[in-house]
Amino acid sequence: MKIIVAGGDGFCGWPTALYLSNQGHEVIIVDSLVRRRWDHELHSNSLTPIATLDERVTRWQELTGKKIKTYIGDLNHYDFLREVLIQTRPEAFVHFAEQRSAPYSMIDREHAVFTQVNNVVGTLNVLYGIKEVVPNCHLIKLGTMGEYGTPNIDIEEGYLKITHNGREDILPYPKQPGSFYHLSKVHDSHNIMFACKAWGIRATDLNQGVVYGLHTEETLWDPLLVNRLDYDAVFGTVLNRFLTQAAVGQGLTVYGKGGQTRGFLNIMDTIRCIEIAAENPAEHGEFRVFNQFTEEFSVLDLAHKVQEVACAKGFDTRIIHLENPRIEKEEHYYHAAHSKLHDLGLEPHLLTNEVLTGIFCSVLEHKERLINENVLPSISWT
Repeated sequence: MKIIVAGGDGFCGWPTALYLSNQGHEVIIVDSLVRRRWDHELHSNSLTPIATLDERVTRWQELTGKKIKTYIGDLNHYDFLREVLIQTRPEAFVHFAEQRSAPYSMIDREHAVFTQVNNVVGTLNVLYGIKEVVPNCHLIKLGTMGEYGTPNIDIEEGYLKITHNGREDILPYPKQPGSFYHLSKVHDSHNIMFACKAWGIRATDLNQGVVYGLHTEETLWDPLLVNRLDYDAVFGTVLNRFLTQAAVGQGLTVYGKGGQTRGFLNIMDTIRCIEIAAENPAEHGEFRVFNQFTEEFSVLDLAHKVQEVACAKGFDTRIIHLENPRIEKEEHYYHAAHSKLHDLGLEPHLLTNEVLTGIFCSVLEHKERLINENVLPSISWT
């Protein structure tokens, strides 16, 4: 297949591009490189040193003989996007190219507006580009489990059967997003659903949980291919933050009570889910939703897991409860369906101590790159 990976320089996009290329697909990366600029804005970094995109794709071609073509530009610039689609004529469009951080979207008005304009307008441009240039192209859009919030009922995969006043219907599952970032994803979902209905576009929305892990088979082949590892309070995941804090002798900072429960998956499952969606496309006019995660953990569960792994390596690690900077339930019911990708062949990589130890060893290798003041939260939802 010919597949565009938009956001192919990012944490999920880069290993996805390599994996799809290694599987024999013709991969085109579209990226504005803005994620690297946000590091400069926030005076932050990836704990792992990452090469430039040019260095990455050049090394990949040297190692494999497979070329990944790159287009540097912004999806918010429609003329650029349209020209890319005309030149490449993709069969699938994998859309990672959005501002993905809830804390970043909550910094102030400017960052909230940027997040929503960047994400919603970029996705609208993709929808129009597919409609006008490549109407058979399958849109594979990265959503988030955060669209659902934490309802006191089971979370279904995108849709819910409703009985009301003696009548039944299947409707989109109610959304309770927890930040301006998560709201942008809800707006995306509504726009994609409408475009499928109105124009016959085929789309798969992957409501992804929190991704952990660092390496995939391909990123281990050469230091220039290594993936980024975010640990800071803005872009870093809770698991990366805990592992980094354990490596430098800091306490593991649990926000509030730590009962916040979410779905999680390994980065190796992320790339496999993209492949599954690409090889089993939606029908024309179909907007299908897959919940993309493999396990559920609370924040406190993760802290205890990291504590156990760190102690096994000789690190005396304690757990500290901080005042929660977010507006969220700290104790709640959480049970979400996630069977559709399994039914299509996903074989999950689970969060074992061995997996955690592997990430922890990578953190230890690069811990001198840690910028200490970036680890603790500085952005409040209030």
